[in-house]
Formats: sequence, structure tokens, C-alpha cells
Amino acid sequence: MISTLEIPVHKTTKSRLAQVDMNHLPFGKYISDHMLVADYRDGEWQAPEILPYGDLSMPPAMLALHYGQSVFEGMKAFRMADGNVSIFRLEKHYDRLCKSMERLCMPLLPQELFMEGLKKLVEVDADWVPSQEGSSLYLRPFVFASEERYGVGPSNEYKFIIFTGPVGPYYPQPLRVKVEDHYIRAARGGVGYAKCAGNYGGVLYPTQKAKEAGFDQVLWTDGSPELNIEESGTMNVMFLINNTLVTPPLSDTILDGVTRDSLLTIAQDLGYQVEERSISAFELKEAFEQDILKEAFGVGTAAVTAPIQTIHIKGKDYSVSDYNEQSFCNQLKKRLTAIRTGMEKDVYFWNTIIQK
Repeated sequence: MISTLEIPVHKTTKSRLAQVDMNHLPFGKYISDHMLVADYRDGEWQAPEILPYGDLSMPPAMLALHYGQSVFEGMKAFRMADGNVSIFRLEKHYDRLCKSMERLCMPLLPQELFMEGLKKLVEVDADWVPSQEGSSLYLRPFVFASEERYGVGPSNEYKFIIFTGPVGPYYPQPLRVKVEDHYIRAARGGVGYAKCAGNYGGVLYPTQKAKEAGFDQVLWTDGSPELNIEESGTMNVMFLINNTLVTPPLSDTILDGVTRDSLLTIAQDLGYQVEERSISAFELKEAFEQDILKEAFGVGTAAVTAPIQTIHIKGKDYSVSDYNEQSFCNQLKKRLTAIRTGMEKDVYFWNTIIQK
């Protein structure tokens, strides 16, 4: 597709790049020099522009602050072996953002605005894409209700913004998680499948309580007597039972993870059987007792895969064997990383290349 979208760029006169140690990049600390901004008003999306990153001016009565019309995406761009930059799975992220916006009564973004806006912003701040192994440029597109009004109802005005920031490799220690049997992350018919701000605010308290009890995260369930597993913290979750990769099926309570979809595709191509089906905490308990639960791991944009060492089920700990470089979750991560960085051919056409 040939773009007809003109995006004016107003470059900063004071880059902050020299202040960043690319060898030490805590997740979420650094923000690149520029941001893309576009407004929705009078029934249509206005032309975007790229500006120096900076504060916004907003009224206290802005609707997003009161009624939660706010959605976002979490994406990454990678420095490739040839020096170019690749943005991972643009189309998939656009489709998911549209689903979130539709659920929250927002006017959909034109695809060209999303795609060309991201490509142009990454091109402008290409020097911020780290080349260190395991590092990447995190991309945060988001949309929120910007109308100044405090009556309940969908906003008539919105703001679309993208900012980016370099992040380092994420090497978590194997996690100790608790099957949550009281709080739930999402309910049937709700907004669990949408990437909206409220979903993340709502999990903070149960997660904090779990950490106070000595756990790193919680395994969310559907709240049923069967305790069917749904997600792990803010990630999707997968289990290797014998040689079958099992993950909960997508529903209106589970986020359609881009990393989840990518790893399922790779696993199938590696010859593993994949099952997207319900799996209860009690089935996990039986799998532990039969010594057939080989691995458990969260999957998401930040970590790609986060191995789970211990699962706490109804008052008892169950542990997975130790992980190493040859563990299945680490092999999946290596394969996906190789595709993203051009070390392996992108047979899935997942990468959008920004020429250096």
C-alpha cells in the first residue's frame, strides 16, 4: 500500500539520547525524543503530527479521567543484524486496538494513521533503537477520551498518541505464582479481552496481596469451582504437558496476545502438538502428581516468555523441574528473537522493515 498520509515532523532541539546508558535499560524508565499526536473531533480523525515528547494540557473534567475510556497497545521494534529496524506484527496490533476501541465505544482509528504513524515515529527516533542483545524499542500507542465534560457517556473527542522508549533484556528468575481463588481479573461479557487501562488498575490489589504472601504473581482463574486458568499476571500463560503445549482458549475474558499467537505458530512448526482448551487448577495438580507437567510459563511483549517454577494451589506448592537454555520456553524465545532481528528468515511476514 502506498501511503498518502503526510505527517509533519517538528524535531526537538535538545535530544536526551546522550543521557541514556544503552547497556542498562530498566523497563519503562526512558522515553525517546518524539511523540505522535492526533485528535478526533467534529466526527473525524484530524491529521497527525510528530512533536518533541512533552507534557499534555488537560482539564480536570476530561472524560477519560472519570469514566475510563482509555485503551493502549504494547509493541516493540528491533535493531536487525543488517542495521535496519523491524516493527513486529503491525497488522495484528492494529486489529487488536480496534477491538478494544470498539468495546469502549471509541471511533476506530484509520489503519493508515496507525501504521504510517508508527513507521514514521520509529524512523524519526531510529537512533533510540538499541543494538544490545535482547534489547528493543518499546512502542506505546494509546487512545483516550479527551472531551471536557462530566456527564456519563461516550466522549465526542479523543486523542491518539504514540511514544516510544528503549528497554533492555528481561531475564526474570523463574516465578513463584499463586492460583487466585478469590479475586478474578475479568468476567464473562466484560472487557477482559480489551487492552483497556481499567483492566490493569483492577489487578493491582490482588497482585499486591499475593506479593505480600511471598509470590511473584497470580494465576488468574474464571472464578468457577473448577478454577479454570485464564492468564498469568498481565500475560497469557502456557503449559507443556508431556510434549503437548496447552493454553487457555481465547474468550471475552482473555487478551488475544500477539506473543501468544506467535509462539503457538512457532511451536506447531517445531512439531509440537498445540491445544487451546480449558485447563483447571486441579488438572495442573494432577499433572504435577503424575510428573507430566514439564514447563509452565507466561508469555507477553515485555518478557516474551517468563518461566514459572512453583505454582501454589489451594495451600500447597507444586514445583516444575529447573529451567535451562534447552528448556522449551527458552527455545521458543530464541526462535522468535531470531526472526525479529533478521537472524532467521521471516517466513511468516511478521516484520515491517524501516530502512536505515
